[in-house]
Amino acid sequence: MLPNADPTSYRLQFAFGLVVLGGLLCISPSPVLGQSRSRVLPASLAAEATQKNILLRIVRAEDDRRWDSELRALFSNPSPAVRRRAALAAGRIGHEGSVAELIVLLQKDPNFDVRAMAAFALGEVESALGADALLATLRESEDLTLRARTIEALGKIAAALPKEQEARSRELAGVILAQLKLEGSRRSAADEFTILLALTAVLRAKPANAGPVVAMFSRYSDPRIRADVANTLARLKLNEENVFLRKLLLTDPDPVVRANAARVLGATEDKPSYDALLEKAMKDVDSRVRVSAIRALTSLKDPRAAASLVERGSKLQATNAPGAVNELLEIATTLGRLRENSADKRASEWLIGVRSISGPAPEVEIALARIHPATYLAQLTSGPTPRQKVQEAMLIDWRSASSIAQGLGQIAAVGDPAAEDKQLRGQAAELLRAMLDYRNSGLTINTLVRVHTEYAVPDVLRAFAAFKPTDLAEVLRRHLKESDVGIRATAAEFMGELPLNITNIEALRDALKLALQDKENDAALAILDALGKQKNRNANLAIMPALNSSDHLVRRKAAASLKSTGAGDFASRIGT
Repeated sequence: MLPNADPTSYRLQFAFGLVVLGGLLCISPSPVLGQSRSRVLPASLAAEATQKNILLRIVRAEDDRRWDSELRALFSNPSPAVRRRAALAAGRIGHEGSVAELIVLLQKDPNFDVRAMAAFALGEVESALGADALLATLRESEDLTLRARTIEALGKIAAALPKEQEARSRELAGVILAQLKLEGSRRSAADEFTILLALTAVLRAKPANAGPVVAMFSRYSDPRIRADVANTLARLKLNEENVFLRKLLLTDPDPVVRANAARVLGATEDKPSYDALLEKAMKDVDSRVRVSAIRALTSLKDPRAAASLVERGSKLQATNAPGAVNELLEIATTLGRLRENSADKRASEWLIGVRSISGPAPEVEIALARIHPATYLAQLTSGPTPRQKVQEAMLIDWRSASSIAQGLGQIAAVGDPAAEDKQLRGQAAELLRAMLDYRNSGLTINTLVRVHTEYAVPDVLRAFAAFKPTDLAEVLRRHLKESDVGIRATAAEFMGELPLNITNIEALRDALKLALQDKENDAALAILDALGKQKNRNANLAIMPALNSSDHLVRRKAAASLKSTGAGDFASRIGT
Protein backbone atom coordinates (compact mmCIF):
# COMPACT_ATOMS: atom_id res chain seq x y z
CA MET A 1 0.00 0.00 0.00
CA LEU A 2 1.37 3.43 -0.92
CA PRO A 3 2.16 5.80 1.92
CA ASN A 4 -0.53 8.30 1.03
CA ALA A 5 -1.70 8.83 4.59
CA ASP A 6 0.34 9.99 7.54
CA PRO A 7 1.16 6.95 9.66
CA THR A 8 1.34 8.90 12.94
CA SER A 9 -1.52 8.16 15.29
CA TYR A 10 -1.47 9.71 18.72
CA ARG A 11 -4.55 8.14 20.21
CA LEU A 12 -2.85 5.20 21.87
CA GLN A 13 0.10 7.41 22.79
CA PHE A 14 -2.29 9.85 24.49
CA ALA A 15 -3.96 7.11 26.44
CA PHE A 16 -0.66 5.54 27.49
CA GLY A 17 0.92 8.90 28.27
CA LEU A 18 -1.99 10.09 30.36
CA VAL A 19 -2.05 6.84 32.31
CA VAL A 20 1.69 7.09 32.96
CA LEU A 21 1.34 10.73 33.90
CA GLY A 22 -1.55 9.95 36.18
CA GLY A 23 0.54 7.27 37.83
CA LEU A 24 3.41 9.72 38.36
CA LEU A 25 1.09 12.28 39.88
CA CYS A 26 -0.35 9.73 42.25
CA ILE A 27 2.99 8.52 43.62
CA SER A 28 3.12 9.47 47.28
CA PRO A 29 6.23 11.20 48.58
CA SER A 30 8.47 9.05 50.74
CA PRO A 31 7.44 9.29 54.40
CA VAL A 32 10.50 11.18 55.61
CA LEU A 33 9.86 13.02 58.91
CA GLY A 34 9.01 16.67 58.36
CA GLN A 35 8.77 16.41 54.55
CA SER A 36 5.93 18.39 52.98
CA ARG A 37 3.20 16.24 51.40
CA SER A 38 2.85 18.60 48.41
CA ARG A 39 5.39 18.47 45.60
CA VAL A 40 5.97 20.73 42.62
CA LEU A 41 6.22 18.82 39.35
CA PRO A 42 9.57 19.12 37.59
CA ALA A 43 9.42 21.60 34.73
CA SER A 44 10.01 18.92 32.08
CA LEU A 45 7.16 16.78 33.40
CA ALA A 46 4.80 19.75 33.61
CA ALA A 47 5.63 20.69 30.01
CA GLU A 48 5.00 17.11 28.90
CA ALA A 49 1.63 17.10 30.67
CA THR A 50 0.68 20.38 29.01
CA GLN A 51 1.59 19.08 25.56
CA LYS A 52 -0.38 15.88 26.09
CA ASN A 53 -3.43 17.90 27.10
CA ILE A 54 -3.08 19.99 23.94
CA LEU A 55 -2.78 16.91 21.77
CA LEU A 56 -5.86 15.45 23.42
CA ARG A 57 -7.78 18.62 22.58
CA ILE A 58 -6.68 18.28 18.96
CA VAL A 59 -7.99 14.74 18.79
CA ARG A 60 -11.34 15.84 20.20
CA ALA A 61 -11.61 18.59 17.59
CA GLU A 62 -10.70 16.07 14.90
CA ASP A 63 -13.30 13.57 16.10
CA ASP A 64 -15.93 16.35 16.16
CA ARG A 65 -14.88 17.48 12.65
CA ARG A 66 -14.56 20.92 14.27
CA TRP A 67 -12.41 23.61 12.68
CA ASP A 68 -12.47 26.64 15.00
CA SER A 69 -10.35 29.36 16.57
CA GLU A 70 -8.99 26.96 19.20
CA LEU A 71 -7.45 24.66 16.60
CA ARG A 72 -6.36 27.63 14.47
CA ALA A 73 -4.44 29.07 17.42
CA LEU A 74 -2.42 25.88 17.77
CA PHE A 75 -0.82 26.58 14.38
CA SER A 76 1.28 29.16 16.27
CA ASN A 77 2.21 26.87 19.17
CA PRO A 78 5.96 26.88 20.05
CA SER A 79 6.09 23.08 19.75
CA PRO A 80 6.63 21.72 16.20
CA ALA A 81 4.94 18.48 17.30
CA VAL A 82 1.78 20.38 18.23
CA ARG A 83 1.77 22.43 15.01
CA ARG A 84 2.31 19.29 12.97
CA ARG A 85 -0.52 17.42 14.71
CA ALA A 86 -2.86 20.40 14.44
CA ALA A 87 -2.19 20.55 10.69
CA LEU A 88 -2.98 16.86 10.34
CA ALA A 89 -6.24 17.36 12.24
CA ALA A 90 -7.20 20.26 9.97
CA GLY A 91 -6.64 18.05 6.95
CA ARG A 92 -8.72 15.24 8.38
CA ILE A 93 -11.52 17.63 9.33
CA GLY A 94 -11.50 18.82 5.73
CA HIS A 95 -12.99 22.30 6.30
CA GLU A 96 -12.15 24.71 3.49
CA GLY A 97 -11.79 27.48 6.07
CA SER A 98 -8.51 25.93 7.21
CA VAL A 99 -6.83 26.33 3.81
CA ALA A 100 -5.49 29.87 4.37
CA GLU A 101 -3.83 28.91 7.68
CA LEU A 102 -2.43 25.71 6.21
CA ILE A 103 -0.89 27.74 3.38
CA VAL A 104 0.85 29.95 5.96
CA LEU A 105 2.30 26.84 7.64
CA LEU A 106 3.33 25.44 4.27
CA GLN A 107 5.15 28.60 3.24
CA LYS A 108 6.57 30.01 6.47
CA ASP A 109 6.94 27.41 9.21
CA PRO A 110 10.61 27.01 10.18
CA ASN A 111 10.20 23.24 10.62
CA PHE A 112 10.21 21.17 7.43
CA ASP A 113 8.20 18.34 9.04
CA VAL A 114 5.44 20.83 9.85
CA ARG A 115 5.55 22.20 6.31
CA ALA A 116 5.33 18.69 4.84
CA MET A 117 2.34 17.94 7.05
CA ALA A 118 0.68 21.18 5.94
CA ALA A 119 1.09 20.04 2.33
CA PHE A 120 -0.40 16.66 3.18
CA ALA A 121 -3.32 18.37 4.95
CA LEU A 122 -4.06 20.61 1.96
CA GLY A 123 -4.37 17.46 -0.09
CA GLU A 124 -6.76 15.98 2.44
CA VAL A 125 -8.99 19.08 2.30
CA GLU A 126 -9.02 18.70 -1.52
CA SER A 127 -9.72 22.39 -2.08
CA ALA A 128 -8.63 24.13 -5.28
CA LEU A 129 -7.71 27.12 -3.09
CA GLY A 130 -4.56 25.32 -1.98
CA ALA A 131 -3.25 24.46 -5.45
CA ASP A 132 -1.30 27.64 -6.22
CA ALA A 133 0.59 27.53 -2.92
CA LEU A 134 1.48 23.89 -3.52
CA LEU A 135 2.70 24.66 -7.02
CA ALA A 136 4.86 27.48 -5.67
CA THR A 137 6.34 25.16 -3.04
CA LEU A 138 7.17 22.63 -5.71
CA ARG A 139 9.01 25.29 -7.71
CA GLU A 140 10.94 26.74 -4.76
CA SER A 141 11.66 23.96 -2.27
CA GLU A 142 14.54 21.50 -2.40
CA ASP A 143 13.41 19.47 0.64
CA LEU A 144 12.62 15.97 -0.67
CA THR A 145 9.91 15.06 1.85
CA LEU A 146 8.14 18.39 1.39
CA ARG A 147 8.25 18.02 -2.40
CA ALA A 148 6.91 14.45 -2.21
CA ARG A 149 4.00 15.48 0.02
CA THR A 150 3.27 18.43 -2.26
CA ILE A 151 3.02 16.17 -5.31
CA GLU A 152 0.77 13.83 -3.37
CA ALA A 153 -1.51 16.72 -2.37
CA LEU A 154 -1.75 18.01 -5.93
CA GLY A 155 -2.90 14.55 -7.01
CA LYS A 156 -5.73 14.58 -4.48
CA ILE A 157 -6.85 18.07 -5.47
CA ALA A 158 -6.74 17.29 -9.20
CA ALA A 159 -8.87 14.20 -8.66
CA ALA A 160 -11.44 16.11 -6.58
CA LEU A 161 -11.98 19.07 -8.90
CA PRO A 162 -15.47 19.21 -10.48
CA LYS A 163 -16.01 18.82 -14.22
CA GLU A 164 -16.29 22.55 -14.78
CA GLN A 165 -12.66 22.88 -13.63
CA GLU A 166 -11.39 20.17 -15.95
CA ALA A 167 -8.77 22.49 -17.48
CA ARG A 168 -7.29 23.18 -14.05
CA SER A 169 -7.31 19.47 -13.26
CA ARG A 170 -5.39 18.74 -16.47
CA GLU A 171 -2.88 21.47 -15.58
CA LEU A 172 -2.20 19.94 -12.16
CA ALA A 173 -2.01 16.46 -13.68
CA GLY A 174 0.60 17.70 -16.15
CA VAL A 175 2.73 19.12 -13.34
CA ILE A 176 2.55 15.82 -11.45
CA LEU A 177 3.61 13.83 -14.50
CA ALA A 178 6.49 16.24 -15.13
CA GLN A 179 7.73 15.75 -11.58
CA LEU A 180 7.63 11.96 -11.95
CA LYS A 181 9.53 12.28 -15.23
CA LEU A 182 12.10 14.49 -13.49
CA GLU A 183 12.72 11.79 -10.88
CA GLY A 184 13.30 9.25 -13.62
CA SER A 185 15.83 11.45 -15.39
CA ARG A 186 18.00 12.35 -12.38
CA ARG A 187 21.65 11.51 -12.81
CA SER A 188 21.95 11.11 -9.07
CA ALA A 189 19.84 8.54 -7.28
CA ALA A 190 16.11 9.24 -7.53
CA ASP A 191 14.17 9.67 -4.31
CA GLU A 192 12.09 6.51 -3.77
CA PHE A 193 9.56 8.19 -1.47
CA THR A 194 8.88 10.84 -4.12
CA ILE A 195 8.50 8.17 -6.80
CA LEU A 196 5.96 6.23 -4.74
CA LEU A 197 3.85 9.28 -3.91
CA ALA A 198 4.10 10.59 -7.47
CA LEU A 199 2.87 7.26 -8.81
CA THR A 200 -0.12 7.51 -6.49
CA ALA A 201 -0.72 11.10 -7.63
CA VAL A 202 -0.62 10.01 -11.28
CA LEU A 203 -3.13 7.29 -10.43
CA ARG A 204 -5.49 9.91 -9.01
CA ALA A 205 -4.96 12.75 -11.50
CA LYS A 206 -4.90 10.54 -14.63
CA PRO A 207 -2.69 12.80 -16.79
CA ALA A 208 -2.65 12.31 -20.55
CA ASN A 209 0.18 10.20 -22.00
CA ALA A 210 1.18 8.90 -18.56
CA GLY A 211 2.03 5.38 -19.73
CA PRO A 212 5.61 5.89 -21.00
CA VAL A 213 6.56 7.99 -17.97
CA VAL A 214 5.15 5.50 -15.47
CA ALA A 215 6.74 2.62 -17.37
CA MET A 216 10.20 4.21 -16.97
CA PHE A 217 10.22 2.82 -13.45
CA SER A 218 9.21 -0.73 -14.35
CA ARG A 219 12.91 -1.60 -14.52
CA TYR A 220 13.67 -0.03 -11.15
CA SER A 221 15.66 -2.17 -8.71
CA ASP A 222 13.23 -1.73 -5.77
CA PRO A 223 10.50 -4.38 -6.08
CA ARG A 224 8.02 -2.14 -4.29
CA ILE A 225 8.37 0.50 -6.99
CA ARG A 226 8.05 -2.12 -9.72
CA ALA A 227 4.91 -3.41 -8.03
CA ASP A 228 3.43 0.08 -7.78
CA VAL A 229 4.27 0.79 -11.41
CA ALA A 230 2.36 -2.32 -12.42
CA ASN A 231 -0.53 -1.36 -10.14
CA THR A 232 -0.68 2.14 -11.64
CA LEU A 233 -0.62 0.81 -15.19
CA ALA A 234 -3.37 -1.64 -14.28
CA ARG A 235 -5.62 0.95 -12.66
CA LEU A 236 -5.17 3.37 -15.57
CA LYS A 237 -5.44 0.53 -18.11
CA LEU A 238 -2.23 1.63 -19.82
CA ASN A 239 -0.56 -1.00 -21.99
CA GLU A 240 2.59 0.74 -23.24
CA GLU A 241 4.89 -1.66 -21.46
CA ASN A 242 2.98 -4.93 -21.80
CA VAL A 243 5.89 -6.70 -23.49
CA PHE A 244 8.12 -5.91 -20.53
CA LEU A 245 5.31 -6.73 -18.09
CA ARG A 246 4.97 -10.19 -19.58
CA LYS A 247 8.64 -10.67 -18.74
CA LEU A 248 8.01 -9.45 -15.19
CA LEU A 249 5.09 -11.85 -14.90
CA LEU A 250 7.23 -14.81 -15.91
CA THR A 251 10.56 -14.00 -14.27
CA ASP A 252 10.35 -11.35 -11.51
CA PRO A 253 11.39 -12.85 -8.15
CA ASP A 254 8.89 -10.71 -6.20
CA PRO A 255 5.36 -12.23 -6.11
CA VAL A 256 3.65 -8.85 -5.67
CA VAL A 257 5.34 -7.60 -8.84
CA ARG A 258 4.23 -10.72 -10.72
CA ALA A 259 0.68 -10.40 -9.38
CA ASN A 260 0.44 -6.75 -10.36
CA ALA A 261 1.89 -7.48 -13.78
CA ALA A 262 -0.88 -10.03 -14.28
CA ARG A 263 -3.44 -7.40 -13.29
CA VAL A 264 -2.13 -4.97 -15.92
CA LEU A 265 -2.23 -7.60 -18.65
CA GLY A 266 -5.78 -8.44 -17.69
CA ALA A 267 -6.93 -4.83 -17.33
CA THR A 268 -5.59 -4.00 -20.78
CA GLU A 269 -7.03 -7.23 -22.23
CA ASP A 270 -3.63 -8.11 -23.66
CA LYS A 271 -4.41 -11.11 -25.88
CA PRO A 272 -0.71 -11.98 -26.55
CA SER A 273 -0.33 -12.61 -22.80
CA TYR A 274 -2.71 -15.57 -22.82
CA ASP A 275 -0.04 -18.29 -22.62
CA ALA A 276 1.95 -16.50 -19.90
CA LEU A 277 -1.17 -15.86 -17.80
CA LEU A 278 -2.36 -19.42 -18.15
CA GLU A 279 1.05 -20.73 -17.10
CA LYS A 280 1.08 -18.56 -13.97
CA ALA A 281 -2.55 -19.43 -13.18
CA MET A 282 -1.65 -23.09 -13.28
CA LYS A 283 1.87 -23.25 -11.83
CA ASP A 284 3.03 -20.16 -9.91
CA VAL A 285 4.21 -21.00 -6.40
CA ASP A 286 2.44 -17.97 -4.88
CA SER A 287 -1.36 -17.99 -4.59
CA ARG A 288 -1.55 -14.20 -5.06
CA VAL A 289 0.01 -14.56 -8.50
CA ARG A 290 -2.22 -17.48 -9.43
CA VAL A 291 -5.36 -15.59 -8.39
CA SER A 292 -4.34 -12.44 -10.29
CA ALA A 293 -3.61 -14.54 -13.38
CA ILE A 294 -6.96 -16.34 -13.10
CA ARG A 295 -8.77 -12.98 -12.90
CA ALA A 296 -6.77 -11.67 -15.87
CA LEU A 297 -7.86 -14.67 -17.94
CA THR A 298 -11.44 -13.60 -17.28
CA SER A 299 -10.69 -10.25 -18.90
CA LEU A 300 -9.13 -11.92 -21.95
CA LYS A 301 -12.44 -13.76 -22.56
CA ASP A 302 -10.64 -16.69 -24.20
CA PRO A 303 -12.74 -19.84 -23.66
CA ARG A 304 -9.71 -22.07 -24.29
CA ALA A 305 -8.64 -21.46 -20.69
CA ALA A 306 -11.70 -23.23 -19.27
CA ALA A 307 -10.43 -26.80 -19.67
CA SER A 308 -7.08 -26.00 -18.05
CA LEU A 309 -8.78 -24.19 -15.17
CA VAL A 310 -11.06 -27.15 -14.53
CA GLU A 311 -7.97 -29.36 -14.50
CA ARG A 312 -6.24 -27.04 -12.03
CA GLY A 313 -9.38 -26.93 -9.89
CA SER A 314 -9.63 -30.72 -9.82
CA LYS A 315 -6.05 -30.97 -8.56
CA LEU A 316 -6.77 -28.41 -5.87
CA GLN A 317 -9.80 -30.38 -4.74
CA ALA A 318 -7.71 -33.53 -4.48
CA THR A 319 -4.93 -31.93 -2.44
CA ASN A 320 -7.30 -30.11 -0.05
CA ALA A 321 -4.48 -27.59 0.55
CA PRO A 322 -4.91 -24.70 3.03
CA GLY A 323 -6.62 -21.76 1.36
CA ALA A 324 -7.69 -23.94 -1.57
CA VAL A 325 -11.35 -22.93 -1.29
CA ASN A 326 -10.59 -19.30 -2.11
CA GLU A 327 -8.69 -20.28 -5.24
CA LEU A 328 -11.46 -22.70 -6.23
CA LEU A 329 -13.99 -19.86 -5.98
CA GLU A 330 -11.80 -17.66 -8.19
CA ILE A 331 -11.71 -20.43 -10.80
CA ALA A 332 -15.50 -20.77 -10.49
CA THR A 333 -16.00 -17.07 -11.18
CA THR A 334 -13.76 -17.19 -14.24
CA LEU A 335 -15.46 -20.30 -15.61
CA GLY A 336 -18.84 -18.59 -15.28
CA ARG A 337 -17.57 -15.71 -17.41
CA LEU A 338 -15.68 -17.76 -20.00
CA ARG A 339 -18.39 -20.36 -20.56
CA GLU A 340 -21.53 -18.23 -20.27
CA ASN A 341 -24.60 -19.87 -21.89
CA SER A 342 -22.40 -22.69 -23.18
CA ALA A 343 -24.09 -25.58 -21.31
CA ASP A 344 -20.52 -26.84 -20.65
CA LYS A 345 -21.18 -30.16 -18.94
CA ARG A 346 -17.65 -30.69 -17.63
CA ALA A 347 -17.47 -27.22 -16.06
CA SER A 348 -20.95 -27.63 -14.54
CA GLU A 349 -20.10 -30.99 -13.00
CA TRP A 350 -16.89 -29.58 -11.55
CA LEU A 351 -18.78 -26.64 -10.06
CA ILE A 352 -21.27 -28.97 -8.41
CA GLY A 353 -18.30 -30.77 -6.87
CA VAL A 354 -16.97 -27.46 -5.53
CA ARG A 355 -20.39 -26.76 -4.02
CA SER A 356 -19.98 -29.90 -1.90
CA ILE A 357 -16.80 -28.40 -0.43
CA SER A 358 -17.66 -24.72 -0.14
CA GLY A 359 -21.41 -24.99 0.29
CA PRO A 360 -23.66 -22.90 -1.98
CA ALA A 361 -21.20 -20.00 -2.25
CA PRO A 362 -22.35 -17.10 -4.46
CA GLU A 363 -19.39 -17.58 -6.84
CA VAL A 364 -20.45 -21.17 -7.52
CA GLU A 365 -24.19 -20.45 -7.83
CA ILE A 366 -23.57 -17.50 -10.16
CA ALA A 367 -21.22 -19.56 -12.34
CA LEU A 368 -23.67 -22.47 -12.59
CA ALA A 369 -26.49 -20.10 -13.51
CA ARG A 370 -24.34 -18.36 -16.13
CA ILE A 371 -23.10 -21.55 -17.80
CA HIS A 372 -26.46 -23.30 -18.04
CA PRO A 373 -29.43 -21.25 -16.76
CA ALA A 374 -32.03 -23.86 -17.62
CA THR A 375 -30.23 -26.65 -15.74
CA TYR A 376 -29.60 -24.41 -12.75
CA LEU A 377 -33.26 -23.48 -12.54
CA ALA A 378 -34.33 -27.09 -13.07
CA GLN A 379 -32.31 -28.13 -10.00
CA LEU A 380 -34.12 -25.58 -7.87
CA THR A 381 -37.59 -26.37 -9.24
CA SER A 382 -37.28 -30.16 -9.11
CA GLY A 383 -39.77 -31.82 -6.82
CA PRO A 384 -43.36 -30.94 -5.98
CA THR A 385 -42.69 -27.80 -3.89
CA PRO A 386 -39.93 -25.59 -5.38
CA ARG A 387 -41.43 -22.55 -3.60
CA GLN A 388 -41.04 -24.22 -0.23
CA LYS A 389 -37.55 -25.40 -1.14
CA VAL A 390 -36.21 -21.84 -1.49
CA GLN A 391 -38.24 -20.60 1.47
CA GLU A 392 -36.72 -23.36 3.56
CA ALA A 393 -33.27 -22.10 2.57
CA MET A 394 -34.28 -18.65 3.86
CA LEU A 395 -35.34 -20.10 7.19
CA ILE A 396 -32.39 -22.45 7.73
CA ASP A 397 -29.24 -20.79 6.35
CA TRP A 398 -29.23 -17.15 5.24
CA ARG A 399 -25.84 -17.57 3.52
CA SER A 400 -27.17 -20.33 1.30
CA ALA A 401 -30.30 -18.32 0.57
CA SER A 402 -28.22 -15.29 -0.37
CA SER A 403 -26.09 -17.37 -2.72
CA ILE A 404 -29.12 -18.95 -4.38
CA ALA A 405 -30.69 -15.51 -4.85
CA GLN A 406 -27.54 -14.23 -6.53
CA GLY A 407 -27.58 -17.25 -8.84
CA LEU A 408 -31.23 -16.66 -9.73
CA GLY A 409 -30.49 -13.01 -10.36
CA GLN A 410 -28.11 -13.98 -13.18
CA ILE A 411 -31.02 -15.40 -15.15
CA ALA A 412 -32.39 -11.87 -15.53
CA ALA A 413 -29.48 -11.23 -17.90
CA VAL A 414 -30.46 -14.01 -20.31
CA GLY A 415 -30.75 -11.84 -23.39
CA ASP A 416 -32.46 -14.07 -25.97
CA PRO A 417 -36.10 -12.99 -26.25
CA ALA A 418 -37.10 -16.54 -27.16
CA ALA A 419 -40.13 -17.95 -25.37
CA GLU A 420 -37.96 -20.42 -23.44
CA ASP A 421 -35.83 -17.61 -21.99
CA LYS A 422 -38.90 -15.59 -21.06
CA GLN A 423 -40.20 -18.62 -19.23
CA LEU A 424 -36.86 -19.05 -17.40
CA ARG A 425 -36.90 -15.43 -16.30
CA GLY A 426 -40.48 -15.73 -15.11
CA GLN A 427 -39.73 -18.86 -13.07
CA ALA A 428 -36.62 -17.29 -11.50
CA ALA A 429 -38.51 -14.14 -10.55
CA GLU A 430 -41.28 -16.17 -8.92
CA LEU A 431 -38.76 -18.12 -6.83
CA LEU A 432 -37.29 -14.85 -5.64
CA ARG A 433 -40.78 -13.58 -4.85
CA ALA A 434 -41.34 -16.69 -2.78
CA MET A 435 -38.07 -16.07 -0.91
CA LEU A 436 -39.22 -12.54 -0.04
CA ASP A 437 -42.50 -14.03 1.18
CA TYR A 438 -40.77 -16.52 3.49
CA ARG A 439 -42.85 -15.44 6.52
CA ASN A 440 -45.96 -16.88 4.84
CA SER A 441 -44.37 -20.20 3.97
CA GLY A 442 -46.20 -22.13 6.67
CA LEU A 443 -42.92 -23.88 7.51
CA THR A 444 -41.81 -24.38 11.08
CA ILE A 445 -38.05 -24.63 11.54
CA ASN A 446 -36.60 -25.45 14.94
CA THR A 447 -32.98 -24.38 15.41
CA LEU A 448 -30.76 -23.92 18.45
CA VAL A 449 -29.24 -20.69 17.14
CA ARG A 450 -30.74 -17.58 15.60
CA VAL A 451 -30.83 -17.92 11.81
CA HIS A 452 -30.79 -14.21 10.83
CA THR A 453 -32.91 -14.69 7.73
CA GLU A 454 -33.03 -10.90 7.38
CA TYR A 455 -29.36 -10.91 6.33
CA ALA A 456 -30.31 -12.64 3.06
CA VAL A 457 -33.16 -10.29 2.14
CA PRO A 458 -31.03 -7.48 0.62
CA ASP A 459 -29.49 -9.91 -1.89
CA VAL A 460 -32.92 -11.35 -2.69
CA LEU A 461 -34.26 -7.83 -3.25
CA ARG A 462 -31.36 -6.97 -5.57
CA ALA A 463 -31.92 -10.13 -7.61
CA PHE A 464 -35.70 -9.55 -7.75
CA ALA A 465 -35.23 -5.94 -8.89
CA ALA A 466 -33.04 -7.14 -11.77
CA PHE A 467 -36.15 -8.68 -13.39
CA LYS A 468 -37.98 -5.32 -13.28
CA PRO A 469 -41.37 -6.81 -12.27
CA THR A 470 -44.43 -4.60 -12.68
CA ASP A 471 -45.07 -4.53 -8.93
CA LEU A 472 -41.47 -3.69 -7.95
CA ALA A 473 -42.42 -0.35 -6.39
CA GLU A 474 -45.05 -2.00 -4.21
CA VAL A 475 -42.60 -4.68 -3.05
CA LEU A 476 -39.95 -2.07 -2.24
CA ARG A 477 -42.41 0.12 -0.32
CA ARG A 478 -43.34 -2.89 1.76
CA HIS A 479 -39.69 -3.53 2.62
CA LEU A 480 -39.16 0.10 3.60
CA LYS A 481 -41.19 -0.76 6.69
CA GLU A 482 -38.95 -3.65 7.82
CA SER A 483 -37.12 -3.44 11.13
CA ASP A 484 -33.75 -4.40 9.64
CA VAL A 485 -31.62 -1.42 8.61
CA GLY A 486 -29.94 -3.26 5.74
CA ILE A 487 -33.25 -4.26 4.18
CA ARG A 488 -34.58 -0.70 4.32
CA ALA A 489 -31.33 0.68 2.88
CA THR A 490 -31.50 -1.74 -0.07
CA ALA A 491 -35.18 -1.00 -0.71
CA ALA A 492 -34.43 2.74 -0.70
CA GLU A 493 -31.52 2.24 -3.11
CA PHE A 494 -33.82 0.75 -5.72
CA MET A 495 -36.65 3.19 -4.98
CA GLY A 496 -34.27 5.92 -6.07
CA GLU A 497 -34.06 4.31 -9.52
CA LEU A 498 -37.82 4.36 -10.07
CA PRO A 499 -39.72 7.15 -11.89
CA LEU A 500 -41.09 10.15 -10.02
CA ASN A 501 -44.17 9.16 -8.04
CA ILE A 502 -45.87 10.90 -5.12
CA THR A 503 -46.69 7.53 -3.52
CA ASN A 504 -43.02 6.56 -3.55
CA ILE A 505 -41.96 9.93 -2.14
CA GLU A 506 -44.43 9.59 0.73
CA ALA A 507 -43.17 6.06 1.42
CA LEU A 508 -39.58 7.32 1.53
CA ARG A 509 -40.63 10.23 3.77
CA ASP A 510 -42.23 7.84 6.27
CA ALA A 511 -39.24 5.51 6.06
CA LEU A 512 -36.89 8.41 6.81
CA LYS A 513 -38.76 9.18 10.04
CA LEU A 514 -38.05 5.61 11.15
CA ALA A 515 -34.46 5.67 9.89
CA LEU A 516 -33.62 8.84 11.84
CA GLN A 517 -34.21 6.83 15.01
CA ASP A 518 -31.78 4.05 14.02
CA LYS A 519 -28.42 3.63 15.71
CA GLU A 520 -26.89 2.93 12.29
CA ASN A 521 -27.16 5.49 9.51
CA ASP A 522 -27.22 3.18 6.47
CA ALA A 523 -30.96 3.39 5.85
CA ALA A 524 -31.14 7.14 6.45
CA LEU A 525 -28.32 7.83 3.98
CA ALA A 526 -29.85 5.57 1.32
CA ILE A 527 -33.28 7.17 1.74
CA LEU A 528 -31.81 10.67 1.48
CA ASP A 529 -29.99 9.63 -1.68
CA ALA A 530 -33.24 8.30 -3.16
CA LEU A 531 -35.17 11.44 -2.23
CA GLY A 532 -32.40 13.63 -3.64
CA LYS A 533 -32.82 11.97 -7.04
CA GLN A 534 -36.49 12.95 -7.18
CA LYS A 535 -35.64 16.69 -7.44
CA ASN A 536 -39.02 18.16 -6.55
CA ARG A 537 -40.60 20.15 -3.75
CA ASN A 538 -42.27 17.21 -1.98
CA ALA A 539 -38.99 15.30 -1.90
CA ASN A 540 -37.16 18.36 -0.56
CA LEU A 541 -39.72 18.77 2.22
CA ALA A 542 -39.26 15.11 3.11
CA ILE A 543 -35.49 15.64 3.39
CA MET A 544 -35.68 18.66 5.72
CA PRO A 545 -36.11 16.75 9.05
CA ALA A 546 -32.75 15.03 8.47
CA LEU A 547 -31.03 18.39 9.07
CA ASN A 548 -31.92 17.90 12.75
CA SER A 549 -30.39 14.43 12.97
CA SER A 550 -27.86 13.75 15.73
CA ASP A 551 -25.69 12.03 13.09
CA HIS A 552 -23.19 14.33 11.38
CA LEU A 553 -23.08 12.28 8.17
CA VAL A 554 -26.87 12.33 7.89
CA ARG A 555 -26.96 16.12 8.30
CA ARG A 556 -24.21 16.49 5.71
CA LYS A 557 -26.02 14.20 3.25
CA ALA A 558 -29.29 16.09 3.75
CA ALA A 559 -27.60 19.44 3.11
CA ALA A 560 -25.84 18.09 0.01
CA SER A 561 -29.10 16.62 -1.36
CA LEU A 562 -31.00 19.87 -0.83
CA LYS A 563 -28.24 21.87 -2.49
CA SER A 564 -28.11 19.53 -5.50
CA THR A 565 -31.87 19.90 -6.04
CA GLY A 566 -31.75 23.70 -5.85
CA ALA A 567 -33.61 23.89 -2.55
CA GLY A 568 -30.95 26.12 -0.95
CA ASP A 569 -27.66 26.04 0.91
CA PHE A 570 -28.05 24.51 4.36
CA ALA A 571 -24.35 24.02 5.09
CA SER A 572 -24.71 26.00 8.32
CA ARG A 573 -26.97 23.22 9.66
CA ILE A 574 -24.27 20.54 9.32
CA GLY A 575 -22.39 21.57 12.45
CA THR A 576 -19.75 19.38 14.12
